Amino acid sequence: MAEKNVHKGHRQRLRDLYLNEGIDSFNSHQALELLLFYALPQRDTNPLAHKLIDEFGSISAVFDAPVSSLKALGLTENTIALLKLVPDLSRLYNDDKRDYTSRRVDIGRLCEYFRPKFIGRNEEYLYVLLMDKKFKELYCGVVSKGSINTTDVPILKILELSVSYNASYVAIAHNHPSGLALPSIEDIKTTKNLYDALKVIGRRLVDHIIVSDEDEISLAQSECYGRGIFIGDSE
Repeated sequence: MAEKNVHKGHRQRLRDLYLNEGIDSFNSHQALELLLFYALPQRDTNPLAHKLIDEFGSISAVFDAPVSSLKALGLTENTIALLKLVPDLSRLYNDDKRDYTSRRVDIGRLCEYFRPKFIGRNEEYLYVLLMDKKFKELYCGVVSKGSINTTDVPILKILELSVSYNASYVAIAHNHPSGLALPSIEDIKTTKNLYDALKVIGRRLVDHIIVSDEDEISLAQSECYGRGIFIGDSE
């Protein structure tokens, strides 16, 4: 009975601490423990929070962990769904906060524009951004996904979208989930092919952004990778 009393009111105290002082007053284990309250209402979640961070190394790694690895630790589908919801909601939150539909997209800062879209992405995703003549966003969405190094640029689909939205400018971005933000020979080749295909129908590819866990690169701003594709191109 004494052991139970030690933890009596612990959940309420932790919630009150969060509501009064915010997440900055928490360490990673406490933040994860608080989150797990909502998947495991009748269980002491502190040991599980420690176990997850010890297993994966950090709270972000817990959220990014494969479903199979979380299941192997005995987590229920309800708990796994809650953990996977965090990075997905983070992406939605960032997209909503950075809504460019009513203002001009700064094409010189496309790395900053695209990076939040890859939060929690463990597979390779390809995004296309379509803009009008004033660089206002018309559409942004995923056009391809797959395991690392296997995503192909669906040129025909991008052409069809650019015509459908009457876009003048196009940018694409993809991620290297476990690698460096350096383009492969295939990345450069497909970028050039897409650039040429869009030019035929009167559209312009303005950039190809590559994002990794630690970095990102703009091919258009790189003399090394952009030369022969974007360098010297006029408005």
